[in-house]
Amino acid sequence: MAITLSHDSHSSARKRVPIDSLRRTALIGGGLYLVTFISSIPAAFFFLTPVLDNPDYIISAGADTRVLTGGFLDLVNALACVGTALALYPVVKRQHEGVALGFVASRLLEAAVIVIGLVSLLTVVTLRQDLAGATGADAASLVTTGKSLVAVRNWTFLLGPTLMAGINALFLGYLMFRSGLVPRRIPLLGLIGGPLILASATAQFFGVYDGLSVWSAIGTLPVALWELLLGIWLVVKGFKPSRITA
Repeated sequence: MAITLSHDSHSSARKRVPIDSLRRTALIGGGLYLVTFISSIPAAFFFLTPVLDNPDYIISAGADTRVLTGGFLDLVNALACVGTALALYPVVKRQHEGVALGFVASRLLEAAVIVIGLVSLLTVVTLRQDLAGATGADAASLVTTGKSLVAVRNWTFLLGPTLMAGINALFLGYLMFRSGLVPRRIPLLGLIGGPLILASATAQFFGVYDGLSVWSAIGTLPVALWELLLGIWLVVKGFKPSRITA
């Protein structure tokens, strides 16, 4: 009986052992990276397409619930961007505090730019609900306003999730590569993809090609893979043993 109680006592003690703080940090940071994918891709390629693709959306029947759902997902994406920086900063600052602060600042700026684009699309929805079909409403002026607000969102998409993603990749890729917190082939994707997506964003900025071209996809893919693989690794494996976690 005594042996049985001792065995049960040890089993209960093992169950009560809390998760290691570094493991928790990796789980939260990686999970939030995955949230950015889960929220941003459906928003950009399904929920927001009615307002993005229809220049007359502001005076048409509209699909407001669908667009508002996409807007909510974009907001989740922006908050998750901030969360990734806040979650990982206490660990990566041990490698280089200045670069870690740069990563946090760039991630915050990316989130802010995303929200600006989101507000512009929500404004289109509000104007459509309040003014479209109203007596005395100037349809041509509303269409022009709607196109202008969508143009704002298109520019924020270039400057936020595209341009700033490259800067984020360089900051965090450097920290992860030097620290060895994850296998170095993963941050290497970010260090290679960062300059590629920055070059692609610059080309789009000056009108060399648009955001839906093959060249923009090539420029974006390495950084997308870097963020996806980083998120998966941190959730599944956590941080590797490293001198900065000793």
